[in-house]
Amino acid sequence: MATKPYPFKETPILFGEDAIRFQKEIEHPESVSNKERKAQEEAYQYLKSIATFHMP
Repeated sequence: MATKPYPFKETPILFGEDAIRFQKEIEHPESVSNKERKAQEEAYQYLKSIATFHMP
């Protein structure tokens, strides 16, 4: 049985401390080590190899 699609909810607007924290995180993202980046790439390549649908 197929499910019916439903409209997306609007993205909430951030105010106050939440907005300030979000802005700081956007401006200063955490660095990822080369080891962690390599592990992420390997995991992606593995998932891509077993996927039954198109992945970029």
